Amino acid sequence: MTDHMLEAYINEHIAACKGDLVNFSWHGGEPLLAGTGFYRRVVEFQKKHNTLGRKITNGIQTNGTLINDEWGAFFAEHNFTVGISIDGPQELHDHYRRTVDDRDTHQSVMQGWKYLRKYTIPTDILCVVNDLNVMYPLQVYRYLKDIGGKYISFLPLVERSVSGSPQDVTERSVQPEAFGAFLCTIFDHWLKHDIGDVKIQVFEEATRTAFKQEHSLCLFRPVCGDIPVLERNGDLYFCDHFVDQQHLIGNITEHQLAELLESASLKALGAAKMNTLPQRCKTCEVLSMCNGECPKNRFVTVPGEDNSINYLCAGYKMFFNHCQPFVDSVAKQWHLQHTDRSQKKTGRNDLCPCGSGKKYKRCCLKL
Repeated sequence: MTDHMLEAYINEHIAACKGDLVNFSWHGGEPLLAGTGFYRRVVEFQKKHNTLGRKITNGIQTNGTLINDEWGAFFAEHNFTVGISIDGPQELHDHYRRTVDDRDTHQSVMQGWKYLRKYTIPTDILCVVNDLNVMYPLQVYRYLKDIGGKYISFLPLVERSVSGSPQDVTERSVQPEAFGAFLCTIFDHWLKHDIGDVKIQVFEEATRTAFKQEHSLCLFRPVCGDIPVLERNGDLYFCDHFVDQQHLIGNITEHQLAELLESASLKALGAAKMNTLPQRCKTCEVLSMCNGECPKNRFVTVPGEDNSINYLCAGYKMFFNHCQPFVDSVAKQWHLQHTDRSQKKTGRNDLCPCGSGKKYKRCCLKL
């Protein structure tokens, strides 16, 4: 992205945001290839155009191989948060995450992780779950926890095959039932040993339904479209899963970003997620947790349905049903505390009402 385009985007992004908080998210490809100089200009442009003195945050997603002292110091100086991709211990991570000349990457990723720890950078671990590491749920989870991971997301790998049936996926894609079993196994271990100490995104999303909160992840919301992607030439697309002509919203050199974000075309594409929900989803017992997941994964046709179902349906249904008793228990206790005002509220040092046996401050108070 040229400096001219970068500054124009940052100015319009700040202007389009409502409220006192302005979030920027930097993705690639590999965004660190742009170099620290690029992001120093980002910070300069943000300061220049933040005329109302609002709080600006920056998050960046990286494979971690380029992180060094320079990057660590920069992230710390400018309060960046970082997402780093780690798919488990070395033998699992290196199976697919290799360099263009087929070298291992785990060692360089872990070196990057050490720099993030050295500079105390707030970091999320993103673990892509594929056909191999899905068979080793506790090995993957324990490894990520043992290296100091406190915020973990599990991203199922779903790649459409370029040959064969439109419903086919690549061999390295995760199988739905295997992914469901993966989450169930880790959930049971987490509930027994780590609740309140380690945050796992999909577990938090399921628990949000106990408090009747909106999902923070777009893929579980009834309607999507509020996380568009801007390409280097100023083109704004519906989201990074749909960067094609059909989902092009417009270009910020021709229209104000705020105008594009409120456009009828973007809202229609977002509403299509709910409007094309298969009938079996509408009557599903875990609909509030899933809402049909991401539209990019809705490509499996089944008899009697006008709309395709989600490839991962069986796996998510397995997991959400598995964790439902825990969510129900949390919901019950939360409801009692908020409907009976005469009841003594749970103190920080009291046992958590969810039944985990841990203190409230070390458990659901952190959710």
